[in-house]
Amino acid sequence: MEHRLPAGQLIGNLALLCHNDATGPDRESARGGNVRFWFTDWNIAGSKVVGHPDQVFGPILFAQYTLSGGVMKITAQMPPLGPNDAHIVKLQIRQNGSDAWTTVGQGHIDHLSRTATIRVDPWDDKRDTPYRLVYALADADGSVSDHYWTGTVRRDPVDREEIVVAGFTGNQDYAFPNHVLVQNVARHNPDLLFFSGDQIYESVAGYGIQRGPLEDATLDYLRKWYVFGWAFRGLLRDRPSIAIPDDHDVYQGNIWGNGGRPISLLEHDAGGYVMDPLWVNMVQRTQVDHFPDAWDPTPIKQDITVYYTNMTYGRVSFAILEDRKWKSGPKGLVPPTGSGRPDHVIDPNFDPATADVSGAVLLGERQLQFLNEWGADWRGADFKVALSQTIFAGSSSLHGGNKMRLVADYDCNGWPQTGRNNALAALRRAFALHIGGDQHLATIIHHGIDAWNDAGWSLCVPSIAAGYPRVWAPLESGKNRQPGMPEYTGEFLDGFGNRMTIWAVANPEEAYRPSIIPMARDRASGYGLVRFNRRTRDITLECWPLDVNPLDPGARQYPGWPKTINQRDNDGRNPVGYLPTLHVSGMRNPVVQVIEESSGQTVYTIRSKDASFRPQVYKEGKYTVRIGAPETDQIKTLTGLRSTPSAPSRIVEITF
Repeated sequence: MEHRLPAGQLIGNLALLCHNDATGPDRESARGGNVRFWFTDWNIAGSKVVGHPDQVFGPILFAQYTLSGGVMKITAQMPPLGPNDAHIVKLQIRQNGSDAWTTVGQGHIDHLSRTATIRVDPWDDKRDTPYRLVYALADADGSVSDHYWTGTVRRDPVDREEIVVAGFTGNQDYAFPNHVLVQNVARHNPDLLFFSGDQIYESVAGYGIQRGPLEDATLDYLRKWYVFGWAFRGLLRDRPSIAIPDDHDVYQGNIWGNGGRPISLLEHDAGGYVMDPLWVNMVQRTQVDHFPDAWDPTPIKQDITVYYTNMTYGRVSFAILEDRKWKSGPKGLVPPTGSGRPDHVIDPNFDPATADVSGAVLLGERQLQFLNEWGADWRGADFKVALSQTIFAGSSSLHGGNKMRLVADYDCNGWPQTGRNNALAALRRAFALHIGGDQHLATIIHHGIDAWNDAGWSLCVPSIAAGYPRVWAPLESGKNRQPGMPEYTGEFLDGFGNRMTIWAVANPEEAYRPSIIPMARDRASGYGLVRFNRRTRDITLECWPLDVNPLDPGARQYPGWPKTINQRDNDGRNPVGYLPTLHVSGMRNPVVQVIEESSGQTVYTIRSKDASFRPQVYKEGKYTVRIGAPETDQIKTLTGLRSTPSAPSRIVEITF
């Protein structure tokens, strides 16, 4: 059959489409899209037809990589393959400007995740390295031809004054293929991409949810995951990236991992994983296999794997956290909420103290130990940053399309309060910024533990394409807000009684325009950006609407952004005393660690940007100070330093 079209009707792409409407009461529960189809013996020709072989989707669909400490790990994402197809992907690079490709590693394709991960140690991180992933595909006639996915492993930018991190969350599919957002992000040329969760939703592409059997459920997830990779592979191919799965990635509306225990879908509020643990591990392989090696790879219950770890790039040290994996579920653990849901508190007389029950877990002991060790280890680092699914506060008032007002939400990381405070205290000891997502509501918050603003700062990034709306609309105006700031900023207690100072919020608009980009804009969709200046130690927080070209002269971010803080603002405690000023010669930018001698506890660790450093402390007493270069073990220890209530005139000279 031949069909001719007037040239004037051909603007854009051509597509071969097989469409099957989802069936059932709604898209979330429907199992649409499970149809088989094929096309054969078709050709397209004409003066307006232009081919783009570089845009072919497959057989290597996309890749993600990280580079840290001279180790490079890359994961190739493959489609489903036949039993007789090759099951190896090779990594080749060009070295020292040569045109020749050299094979430096290979990975076996996992039978479930269809991923192949390759680890190269050592890796030359001092220069940009072109790479290609190679897969030998057998054609129908039995011949075999190599297919490639190309990109560049960028050098570790240790000498750059500014490092830029782009942050994302919540990837609803109505904005696919996300071309406008991806194009605008590329204009910033970020050094690192961070996807904080919900890279896919159950309803992506109208497929619905298929929970079993295992192979079918795997293919159901992969076809949604491929949509994510299709949209972002142009950014992923030539810069490191971190993507951590959240609740929708593992087919749960909310997730309280509760250490990995099995749970039914109807009981998920009690904490645990609904899906088959083999399937959960498959999802994690697709998203995190390219991470630096896990800090402690011991699996949790059901042999579900863990991935929390650290990564240092551009002299920024990142702690990659799993803030839902050990978290307790509220059902049966906390008092009734009054809403009919175990997570949504609507009782205006709710007492937050009743929620901070004994045994409630947030990060868990393993991750707290990791955070404490990571915070004290400044090898190769000038900044510390924590990356997780979401921030340690309840920063939304209204939920859902009907704008239901909640007093508190157990899905947020403001609960449990003790776990929240322990996490913030660990980050504070490292002067660490926190970047998260999940809330569908971008915020800048200065957190408090025992007093307002005595802890660190967080940026919650906006959704890539927001769905379920949340709004920050407090009933009273914030206290101690800055002159000219909106009434919804200032000092507040969240629903769990946690101190938080709101500096900026990107609330959605009242009405949603129907077309895709305006609708996404009205829902306050976009991305976050963080700039780390190594010379000044300033941190600039940005929040961009998805449709704003940042290079335009009049480009504007969401109201309240940008906001610049200093690294040392991430420990907001008021000092009660000081130790002698330390003046270092023979070494630049030493690391300083202050330890309280009576308890043996580390007060904080930081890399000084100057030759002189005056330690401040928060209790009277004697202190030990360790100072030097941990990279070379050039460390000097001063003991018995007594605090004084005012800045001392005494200077201690330290020579290396």
